[in-house]
Amino acid sequence: MNFVKGIRKTGYSEIDDIIRGNCSDEKVSVVGSIYNIRDMSDFAFVIIRKRDGLIQCVYNKETSGFDINDIPEESCVVAEGTISRDERAPNGFELHLTGIKVLSKPVEKMPVAINKRKMGLNLDTNLNLRPITLRNNTERSIFKIQEGIVRGFRDFLHGEGFTEIRSPKIVSSGAEGGANIFTLDYFGRKAFLAQSPQFYKQTMVGVFERVFEIGPVYRAEKHNTSRHLNEYTSMDFEMGFIESFEDIMTMEAAMLRYTFNLLKTEYSKYFIIQGVEIPEIPENIPQVRFADAKRMASEKYNKKIKNPYDLEPEEEVLIGKLFKEEYNSDFVFVTHYPTKKRPFYAMEDPEDPTYTLSFDLLYGGMEITTGGQRIHDYQMQVDKMISKGMHIEEFDSYLMIHKHGMPPHGGLGIGLERIVMKLLGQNNVRQATLFPRDLTRLEP
Repeated sequence: MNFVKGIRKTGYSEIDDIIRGNCSDEKVSVVGSIYNIRDMSDFAFVIIRKRDGLIQCVYNKETSGFDINDIPEESCVVAEGTISRDERAPNGFELHLTGIKVLSKPVEKMPVAINKRKMGLNLDTNLNLRPITLRNNTERSIFKIQEGIVRGFRDFLHGEGFTEIRSPKIVSSGAEGGANIFTLDYFGRKAFLAQSPQFYKQTMVGVFERVFEIGPVYRAEKHNTSRHLNEYTSMDFEMGFIESFEDIMTMEAAMLRYTFNLLKTEYSKYFIIQGVEIPEIPENIPQVRFADAKRMASEKYNKKIKNPYDLEPEEEVLIGKLFKEEYNSDFVFVTHYPTKKRPFYAMEDPEDPTYTLSFDLLYGGMEITTGGQRIHDYQMQVDKMISKGMHIEEFDSYLMIHKHGMPPHGGLGIGLERIVMKLLGQNNVRQATLFPRDLTRLEP
């Protein structure tokens, strides 16, 4: 073994190395797991699963130098062979095997066939067997795409001068309030799992002006729907010295264009595995006020408005459908949500205080983002909290930032699993979650 810049280099080839080499008859060694064996009597196709994809290998009973029957699927191996270019094979080449060294073998047969394109499992079975079903090539491509979204979000914001932060997840009060908050005993004191990094994002605007965070948030809602989780990953940013809450929407739209372009250029093979296309982000994502969106959907689809203060899931679907049909956009910003349904830190619209300078971004008829402008004036924030019956003494550390000067600011939170779910056309957010946590699931 040799060393390059302090990193041990094993000498084993990766798929990208072989593709870049672009030559035949080269002898290589690769490490991986036996994903599938298709025995054709005198020869066999042996598929090896690697970190960056699948390699098709050819086993010949006469020349390969080992017995393929001695190596069960999911064995971890070092495979040696000669590259043969073949455009019909995955990645455009095959490896003609000359030897295999077994590093480990499974002690039990797989409970399900994970080497099919679609395993055909119901969701509960898939999740119960998650440690092994994630080895399926189609399943694991979901989380490479998820990686690409996180990477795009992070890289774009770094380029726009944002500082990445990490806020605590054990907190003394909830950012959103209400009963949907997990409580725990913190050495004899009551504490909570964070519903949002909201207070800390705002605090750090006073330090760095522009900040972002990617991390878990927790909601103790007793729901069991296809779109909710009790623990999910939130991608948040907050920015100071804004002129309007529309600055936040502009930043998000630019981030999405950057991220989706990254997915097209560097993650396209995973979308091919999923059999879906990456949608275009409009140069100008349509915007519609909350009240107008409800009215338009009600009139076009003959649906009675039930709740004047929030969007029902069905209404989100209809609004998404309307803007796809009339504006050919998978995305729409719904703005100016009622004050009654927005948190105490939401800035009210000075032209009509019953509404807020806030928004949701709907993608494919589902809310994936909530954001808006925050209150930055101390007395305005105190008055708002008192009007909602809150005890301001419980929020001393939060109000400290308002006491000592804050710029006009705002931000948003994006549900990572939801955006993956919509991007891949999945019907349940748990499919886009590595190890979901909901009302009934605490394992694996």
